[in-house]
Amino acid sequence: MIVSPSLLSANFADLKSDIDMINRSEADWLHLDIMDGVFVPNISFGFPVLKAVAKICTKKLDVHLMIVDPGKFVNEVKALGAYMMNVHYEACPHLHRTIQQIHDAGMKAAVTLNPATPICVLEDIIQDVDMVLLMTVNPGFGGQKFIEHSIEKVKALKAMIERIGSKALIEVDGGVNNETAPRLAEAGVDVLVAGSYVFGSPNPEERIISLKNL
Repeated sequence: MIVSPSLLSANFADLKSDIDMINRSEADWLHLDIMDGVFVPNISFGFPVLKAVAKICTKKLDVHLMIVDPGKFVNEVKALGAYMMNVHYEACPHLHRTIQQIHDAGMKAAVTLNPATPICVLEDIIQDVDMVLLMTVNPGFGGQKFIEHSIEKVKALKAMIERIGSKALIEVDGGVNNETAPRLAEAGVDVLVAGSYVFGSPNPEERIISLKNL
């Protein structure tokens, strides 16, 4: 299992310590949620903070743009040295073009679906993306309760990927913990984003190992 702890749940008063912990840990990626207060009802952090994080983080950067018109920021995300640039289906009227721009910039391209967006919208793009992120809570805030229907949604997405012959990974974000993570793994998830479950633990590195071993 690929584990991508979410910086949104880190201690921003002592961010370097949390980044150092991630660097020491067995985490594969670091998940970075950029929120604009328009597409989602919250504002997180912008590129000045991300640049500072990128300088000291040794893990691959998994950048998730919860913003309107994310295609405008391909060059800025690339400049961070990002591995994965993740955009929302709901925010991209020209999604195929945006995916092409991300690939042309040398990054992996991912598309995110909100909880109420059906997977059928991916039929014509699933061959072109490297990953699909299913939101298993409503985007904008950490610590929300897991949406149970997400398990069936993961299974359906896995079936679509296999039917079409796509190589896309499946990532989930929201409500990942010791109870939901094994069920998600069994349903076919490849990447787990975990925020408060990791950073809220007295032993976050142990939590990361437990997720990796699923």
